[in-house]
Amino acid sequence: MQPTVREILELPVVTAGAPEVVLGGAPNRDALDQPVRWVHVSDLADLSNLLEGGELVLTTGQALSDPAHRAEYLPRLAAAGAVAVVVELGLHVDAVPADVLDAGRGLGLAVIVLHRPVRFVEVTEQVHRRIVAEQYAEVDYTRRVHEVFTSLSMSRASLDEIVASAADILATPIVLEDLNRQVLAFAGHGVPTAELLADWDRRSRLTPELGAGSWAATPVGPYRQEWGRLVAPNVPGPGERSVSTTLERAAQALVLHRMIEQDRTSLELRAQGGLVEDLRRGRIHDEADATSRAYALGLRPALTYVPASLRWAEGSGVDQVIVQQRRARTLDAVVHAIRSTGHTVLAAGSESGQIDLLLAPQRTTAGAGLSTAILGEVCGSIRRAVVRIEGIASCVIGIGPESSRLLDAAGGLAEAAHVAEVAMAMPTHVGDGTGDKSFYRAADVRLRGMVGLIRSDPRVQAFAETELRGLLEYRAKHGGPGVQAYELLRSFLDVGGNKTELAKRTHLSRPTLYARLAALQRLLGVDLDDAESRTSLHVAMLILESRQRAGDIYR
Repeated sequence: MQPTVREILELPVVTAGAPEVVLGGAPNRDALDQPVRWVHVSDLADLSNLLEGGELVLTTGQALSDPAHRAEYLPRLAAAGAVAVVVELGLHVDAVPADVLDAGRGLGLAVIVLHRPVRFVEVTEQVHRRIVAEQYAEVDYTRRVHEVFTSLSMSRASLDEIVASAADILATPIVLEDLNRQVLAFAGHGVPTAELLADWDRRSRLTPELGAGSWAATPVGPYRQEWGRLVAPNVPGPGERSVSTTLERAAQALVLHRMIEQDRTSLELRAQGGLVEDLRRGRIHDEADATSRAYALGLRPALTYVPASLRWAEGSGVDQVIVQQRRARTLDAVVHAIRSTGHTVLAAGSESGQIDLLLAPQRTTAGAGLSTAILGEVCGSIRRAVVRIEGIASCVIGIGPESSRLLDAAGGLAEAAHVAEVAMAMPTHVGDGTGDKSFYRAADVRLRGMVGLIRSDPRVQAFAETELRGLLEYRAKHGGPGVQAYELLRSFLDVGGNKTELAKRTHLSRPTLYARLAALQRLLGVDLDDAESRTSLHVAMLILESRQRAGDIYR
């Protein structure tokens, strides 16, 4: 920052000359606060062709000794852009003539006299050294800021990393918001999250002008295509060039980041996904911090929050680009469906195709909790929207335990995901968006839920293989007949060992059915009429099919 006239007058080399402000002082104090770009020493009467603006002129007053032209001296300096003139008394004049002062009134030019001689060369050296040092510091600062954000861009840093770097450079909190004043990323830099983001939407709208009050801000995005603002809400001096330089360079890095990461997932959903991930992994421990971040991302306060997880069956495809585009469209469709029913949500998609949701239903009654009808309406809308996407055949929604605290609700996402996964593996699930079962809870998956929890245990896998080894080997060797034998066992277990009902279902005669069951019994080496044996076989089939279904989902 360039020194002002006032600051130059406070230099020891100048104070030694007993300076006195004779023009431009009170009530025009702003004349002394003008920045000085350079110091020029001259006794010429006309400096119009030598000045470029912003100069402080040092003179011994020779131009003021000519009564015929001295009244034109100050107006010419002002017209040339000078901000101040310092006159050393004694050599040519003993005082600034009254007609000179009269001609200078109203020009905004500060006039100072020195009652004792000073070395002008020392004044120019000190002032110029300070100006050059300030300019070098500014250039060096700009270089360092450029290097930091260039490095971040080259390493494809995230939004959070770019914003955090800007906050570290300026030593102040930084917030990235979209055009609807929703917070996409932030760095508190020591300020509690609840305090920084409290009532953010209203506070941000009260400072619409960039740099208003104690706020400094810069638009993010190409000219007339801005998609957000980068805001420093607690800057001591928002007009300082270092602040604007840092924010502008950070904004450029954010624009480049968005260009690199072009896809259908919006920045808002990316920010929501990051918050859900932090909540799920227990990185946020304070409820106020969690709700502040959630509300800043558009989640409205609710009496209860509901964890939910969505799984869907999609056609097999090797084109991963198409798969990722479909998953992005699915996430967009889910969020739109929830908002269209009047509710708000935090949504997070995963690479495996699972979508986790923290619902904030807006139509609940204090003390009554969330009604099944409201939840059914929301989930039904989600499923209908999802199955309309090309390549998705069906979907299911698992619901975890609701809670009045967002942190506790986030803790239920694991249960919701488990329920959804098990429900997806259930042969009876209706997921085309038209069935009555719009969502599943833990109570709905029962034995299959337990099997889903333990299916990865080697001991459980060994149990299933042992129970069904004979049948599985027969199916592997003989193909079609083996598959028929496997399906016969499944049907036999589904009807609870009722042979009469099995005959009706398979359309087989009694002798044929009994012969096939006897062959099946020999393959398995167990008594099919024994209830415990049937239970063991049924559990083994559930384990095997649960693992097979999980493999289909993850492919």
